[in-house]
Amino acid sequence: MKIIHTSDWHLGQSFYSYDRKEEHRLFLAWLRNELSAAKADALLIAGDVFDNPNPPAESQAMYYRFLREITSDNPELNVVVIAGNHDSAARLEAPEPLLEGMRVHARGIIRRKSDGEIDLERLIIPLICDGVTKAWCLAVPYLRQGDYPPASNYSEGVSKLYRALLDAVPDASLPIVAMGHLQSMGACISDNDSSERSIIGGLESVSSDAFPSTLAYTALGHLHRPQSVSGRDKIRYAGAPVPMSFAERNNRRGVVLVEISEGINAETKFDFIDFSPPSELISIPRSDEAGSLQTVLEELANLPGGEITSLSPYIEVRIKLREPEPALRFRIESALEGKSVRLAGIVPVFPSQGKSSGGVSFEELHNIKPVDMALDVYRQTFGGEEMPQAMQELLLTAIREADR
Repeated sequence: MKIIHTSDWHLGQSFYSYDRKEEHRLFLAWLRNELSAAKADALLIAGDVFDNPNPPAESQAMYYRFLREITSDNPELNVVVIAGNHDSAARLEAPEPLLEGMRVHARGIIRRKSDGEIDLERLIIPLICDGVTKAWCLAVPYLRQGDYPPASNYSEGVSKLYRALLDAVPDASLPIVAMGHLQSMGACISDNDSSERSIIGGLESVSSDAFPSTLAYTALGHLHRPQSVSGRDKIRYAGAPVPMSFAERNNRRGVVLVEISEGINAETKFDFIDFSPPSELISIPRSDEAGSLQTVLEELANLPGGEITSLSPYIEVRIKLREPEPALRFRIESALEGKSVRLAGIVPVFPSQGKSSGGVSFEELHNIKPVDMALDVYRQTFGGEEMPQAMQELLLTAIREADR
């Protein structure tokens, strides 16, 4: 069985006020071709199909048009979609009566039976080839409080759910594939990238032990960098095919092609298929450090000229300042006149007291999470000690209530 694993499309995203629909359209066209070229038996979309719970109608139309096209191109293709934390679980499931006729299975809501028990059977989807079930897919969407069995913490609850699903699989002699949208311990996050961090600051990270070694493959979403987890090749993030922030500009992008042999002792092989996003992300200066205004203006002068299009590169400018510069934006915009780039942001970096990093930008301050701030203050107050787990859990509860 050949499976293509993808995730984190974030259709409908507005990138620094710029519409990205053309970039997303080209990615979906590319993926459509790759599905046919690989003769894939299944497509697994591991969450964050959309960038927010109420996506633009145009983005929804793009998504459903893509599903119609790929199922028309590949009549035997199995498609399984799970909701991510950015998706509306109910919205993703709403067209279910129509989608299942196309062999598209969308799972976003954890439903319960009349006795209060989780409806496990609904999350176990057969992957069918030539009219025969060749594997099982455990389609677990992003889990919120109350979605998993009773447990002392989030990681334990998620683990209990996957093990309960494994026990409920009708025929365990067939390969079993799991899906999830979560942050796994042992996975890497892009530096300074708030777009892929956990909503609650990382306290809901899940141990890789939640995914038993008997699984043929685990297809994860949520983190935007393609990677395996904790050295286990069978647990993978596909990553985001289109970068969501400048911190992700150097990430590899594409989809994972998975080949699973038949039987309970199925062998699993992997190949990453690279996708080149049509719009480049450029940071000025080209190094990761902020530069002086003069250095920045010199680099801007060397950018290519031409018209600005829907696929022109995005540019972020990071400038070291010792005091506010009222004419800063005017000088940057003037330097970019006639250049074929789209200005995404100007990040002034001022000297900071007591830090060796050289400065803290407004963007970095804006992206600090309440939990991260509290943990840092605790360390400073108590001589570098970490906040006790019980206190972290209490803080997490308070933040959740405030969010509601």
